[in-house]
Amino acid sequence: MSEDIPFRRKVSLAELEGSIGTQIGVSRWFAMDQARIAAFADITEDRQFIHLDPDRAKDTMFGGTVAHGMLTLSMLSAMAYDALPAVDGMAASVNYGFDTLRFVAPVPSGAQIRARFHLRDLKERAPGQMMSLVGVSVDIKDHDKPALIADWRILYLL
Repeated sequence: MSEDIPFRRKVSLAELEGSIGTQIGVSRWFAMDQARIAAFADITEDRQFIHLDPDRAKDTMFGGTVAHGMLTLSMLSAMAYDALPAVDGMAASVNYGFDTLRFVAPVPSGAQIRARFHLRDLKERAPGQMMSLVGVSVDIKDHDKPALIADWRILYLL
């Protein structure tokens, strides 16, 4: 999540600190079409039929093909670029990992997803480093349950 994306809104570190406990971004909707699912299957070599074979998948509890949970997870990068502010003076941000992660509901092929980001905590880790804890929920358009929920650690290098 670098600063070189010109359309990203920028906030000061003080503004970000003042946002603890609030929603700090909502991404646009991203299409999870069969072509994206198939490309992910090829790259990861996870070719389970529930992702790739509509005829076989329709007879499962899913009723059709579904996106890989790991594909949905990997879309967090694009959704974060789309929704999270850049911090003034930030050299870079680093995916530091997840404290919790749950795949709550399958994402049907053809669905759209978006992420909501809540800043739960922000603390100095070392001089020039701020560790954030961001609660993430990935919505599936026109579905009641989210695709996934997570507590994501993002390290800001200032």
